[in-house]
Amino acid sequence: NSGHTIRLIVTQPPQPAGRGQKTKSTSVASWAKEKSISFVETDNVNSPECLAQIQTCRCDLIVVIAFGQKISSPLINLPPKGIINVHGSLLPKYRGAAPINWAVINGEKQTGISIITVVDKMDAGDILSQAKTDIGPDETAGRLHDRLAIIAAPLLIETIDKIADGTAAYTKQDNSKATLAGKLKKSDGFLDFSLPAEILRRKILGLWPWPGSSAVYIPKNTEKSLRVSIAGAKLVESSNPASLPPGTLDENLNVICGRDALAITKIKPAGCHLMDFKDFINGRATSPGDLFTKIDNQDATR
Repeated sequence: NSGHTIRLIVTQPPQPAGRGQKTKSTSVASWAKEKSISFVETDNVNSPECLAQIQTCRCDLIVVIAFGQKISSPLINLPPKGIINVHGSLLPKYRGAAPINWAVINGEKQTGISIITVVDKMDAGDILSQAKTDIGPDETAGRLHDRLAIIAAPLLIETIDKIADGTAAYTKQDNSKATLAGKLKKSDGFLDFSLPAEILRRKILGLWPWPGSSAVYIPKNTEKSLRVSIAGAKLVESSNPASLPPGTLDENLNVICGRDALAITKIKPAGCHLMDFKDFINGRATSPGDLFTKIDNQDATR
């Protein structure tokens, strides 16, 4: 509805999804099909075949949003108006694959959207526009991602309009202030309860819904271990007078940490749905002295 025409959509190829691992197209491909817009599904946007198809559509501008593939120089130089990227941080802070996650993990109070030109160096292009937003005290990376998407849409159209009429301002980034938001892996979510509770709380928020913050729960009665993902927790200031080992549940069923404690609010046991911690407690007769431990490399392969 912007007044601009989408000539072609390029998206990732279908991937196995769900418990049945049936091959499923991206939601972008499904939308393009529904709207009768030409689209390409490729795992290599820089291949000669894909470049030729993009060149054939004779577009003025290419827009990249959460695409997940590096854009090569031949493609960058193809459209006359260049390529722009919608990025989930206030650049130059948090260049890289996981800017939203790392902003939450690091306890940032504010983040936003940056629309930049695409250049050979990752997320180092000129800034065309930005929009700021506060990060909620209990906001997960998933919720923040969805809010930023809503903020990004009108900002993107406004930016494209300015590129089209020649009024866009291109501002160089201050490379000395750049920080990196590296790609996440599952092991980043393995919780170490010897760390301060506030650090763990931010990690739990910043890694939900993926890769999730995981631990092994061991009830003292059965000592039968259960892998869990923790999706929400609150900081509880605690002097730990009993000197309980980190990971132990105290008399209030809070998890003792290296400093202070965590009151778990949301938890997902392996093979089960996400639930309130009180339901987890009731279902497993959880009691003081039960333990949450860090996943080791052997557990990670299971």
